[in-house]
Amino acid sequence: MPESRFGLAGATIVLGVSGGIAAYKAADLTSFLVQAGADVHVVMTEGARQFIQPMTFQALTRNPVYTSAFDGWEGDSAGHVTLAARADAVMVAPATANTIARMAHGRTDDMLGAVLLATTAPVLVAPAMEHHMWHHPATQANLSMLRERGVTIIEPEAGRLASGASGDGRLATREPLVSGLRAVLGSNGPLAGKTVVVTAGGTREAVDPVRYIGNRSSGRMGIAIAEAAIDAGARVILIAGPTVDSTPPGMDVRRVESALDMEAAVQAAVTEGDVLVMAAAVSDFRPAEQHAQKIKKQAGSDEMTIRMVKNPDIIAGVDGDAIVKIGFAAETESLLENAQAKVRSKGLRMIVANDAVRTIGSDRVAATLIYADGREPRPLEEMDKGSFARELIGEIARICAGGCP
Repeated sequence: MPESRFGLAGATIVLGVSGGIAAYKAADLTSFLVQAGADVHVVMTEGARQFIQPMTFQALTRNPVYTSAFDGWEGDSAGHVTLAARADAVMVAPATANTIARMAHGRTDDMLGAVLLATTAPVLVAPAMEHHMWHHPATQANLSMLRERGVTIIEPEAGRLASGASGDGRLATREPLVSGLRAVLGSNGPLAGKTVVVTAGGTREAVDPVRYIGNRSSGRMGIAIAEAAIDAGARVILIAGPTVDSTPPGMDVRRVESALDMEAAVQAAVTEGDVLVMAAAVSDFRPAEQHAQKIKKQAGSDEMTIRMVKNPDIIAGVDGDAIVKIGFAAETESLLENAQAKVRSKGLRMIVANDAVRTIGSDRVAATLIYADGREPRPLEEMDKGSFARELIGEIARICAGGCP
């Protein structure tokens, strides 16, 4: 196996596709992995070629597709031996009952079997079959053998099957497949064994049952940080505000609405955590009174006054001796000065200083990292939020290498 690495970007993934109707779903998975930056090499069984053509995967991956045990012996390449050695992970999706049986008994009379026996990379299997086949004692015994050898099994889902019956045997959706890959790729990452608490999105402060005061934060920054932390091997607790539409698989998601909700969720989560990344855009103020009924327009008045009170400073209220605290300063003026003051006043190890106007709601971020240990601030070039999140997690990993918390 190659030198230890983590994350989908740059990973070499061998995807084994076996002969079931769910083989067409492997094309969607392949496309997603390629777009995430993975180098995907597809191995197809003879049965798989009855359902989908190799050209589909070749077009998606820009790599040759392996269909025979004798493929890949050109030049310096030693076929299945070279492919097995290059893999960071091998996933079989879909895995039929026949393929699972062949894996359990070490059959190597096709390319997939040969790669699986030759690789030292982590192996994941995503079964897909008719539900009686899934529950058959032979299938379950074969799966037990694979689990004992360290193979990760991504359980099938319940629903309508190709036969028209309903039951559990459907190939897992893309999200748990990708989550499983991320988990095994990050198992030796720099944050393996650590728990990272990430907050994301804006909060909403109720005025009445209909109206609220909020902000423009989409939560994309927090989501990107949570994904990068998973890729680095961390367990992630994501505390998501109402502006976060969807959350990635593979993390402990805790939904909140208001700043007070988020404060309570953070205080509970940090008891389990090693790092807190406070990326949420928490409302600074909330209405002093939340009306039980919708406020009506008053006849003869063109104004409505809402008295506001200050929300708690959530990250300042967390014990910095018990957890590494990473803050964000989204400012519209005096950016570095305001951010440096927050590092001191809130007991942070590092703060991300960025221009609120340019960053909130955008897909890109230009930021400066400011450290509590006196190092010179580190300005970063403008980049997409996913790239920035990986930079930030790299910095957090370096902090944790010196002691976390």
